[in-house]
Amino acid sequence: MHPTTLQLLGAILFGLALVHTFSTKFFERLAHTRPAHAGLWHLLGEVEVVFGFWAMVLIVLMFAIEGKQAAVHYLDTRNYTEPLFVFAIMVAAASKPILQLAGQVVRLLVRALPLPAGIAFMLVVLSVVPLLGSFITEPAAMTLAALLLKDGLYAHPVSTRLKYGTLGVLFVNVSIGGTLTPYAAPPVLMVASAWGWDLAHMFLNFGDKAALAVLVNVLGLVLLFRQELRALPGLPAAQDASPPLWVTLIHLAFLAGIVVFAHHPAVFLGLFMFFLGFTTAYERYQSPLILREGLLVAFFLAGLVVLGGQQQWWLEPVLLSMGSDAVFFGATALTAITDNAALTYLGSLVPGLSEPFKYALVAGAVSGGGLTLIANAPNPAGAAILKGGFADQSIAAGGLFLAALGPTLVALLAFKWL
Repeated sequence: MHPTTLQLLGAILFGLALVHTFSTKFFERLAHTRPAHAGLWHLLGEVEVVFGFWAMVLIVLMFAIEGKQAAVHYLDTRNYTEPLFVFAIMVAAASKPILQLAGQVVRLLVRALPLPAGIAFMLVVLSVVPLLGSFITEPAAMTLAALLLKDGLYAHPVSTRLKYGTLGVLFVNVSIGGTLTPYAAPPVLMVASAWGWDLAHMFLNFGDKAALAVLVNVLGLVLLFRQELRALPGLPAAQDASPPLWVTLIHLAFLAGIVVFAHHPAVFLGLFMFFLGFTTAYERYQSPLILREGLLVAFFLAGLVVLGGQQQWWLEPVLLSMGSDAVFFGATALTAITDNAALTYLGSLVPGLSEPFKYALVAGAVSGGGLTLIANAPNPAGAAILKGGFADQSIAAGGLFLAALGPTLVALLAFKWL
């Protein structure tokens, strides 16, 4: 490897961003102890801001070292489709008519289970919704599940262990639950076209394993915290009247359109603009859209795209030095420190990979998608919605890692030996 000065700086900044990601609580404490600059410390304490901040530092250095033309060219050649899509789908999926419909479906399923309401609620939200992500996309599934959990679990006085345990299972289950189809999970999206992976291939090679791991993970969580969950009242009844059916159907149509054209920003952003216009025209049937949360998550992912573009020089040789067995576990480990879609994308650039290697790379990448906030693109969306339920309104990186470790091992076992 013979990296350029800029590539070395990019790797160093990426490392600093990772350290920063694990240190957001430090900046939150500074905000309380250094009130003169509390706004700045709060900003740097937002996980979603971290990669955007260090991406800005990289671009400033690029301007200084290579000049304006090279820096602008680099930014212009990045692919921002995923951050834009996550923003659009997160806002649309979290609209009041969609959430009320999802809540009604969850309540029907919960009532159908002959179990205590709290246990039935957790079983449905942490299994059905993540698997539904294979059809409505992972960002939409993460948003729906997190918003349901926010009211059904995190609004109640439950233990911190249960909160982190739920978060770990949610992140892992969403990461693996989107692998039943070739268009829903970001790490699968990156390779499906290049490798010719269609619906049948994904369902036959990943679907049954992913579904089993999802069920085992949620059953393990429920058994471990059954005493606390028995005390939960389950998802509260909807307080607001349901909007007219035609309003819900139009929201569903917008959501479906954004999903169908997920690879075409000009189309799905156009649909999103019409969606915003519709919600403004019929404001009486709406609640405030989560535009701030969506923008923060998109900023996070865009920063990851900019910084990640300077990591290929060391990530690619690391991957290619491994056999199929090694890459399975190596991809899981690497996913914890870089977005899993970035790993699979690099794999898609290499010609002549064997089918076992391809399977191992994707299976390992999705298995590790819950270990950190940056491991899977939808994770920041879930964190943005649920972090208010934790102390200091922030999620400890170590707590998330430990909570996701067990579900990750279950996913590894399912993909490796089933």
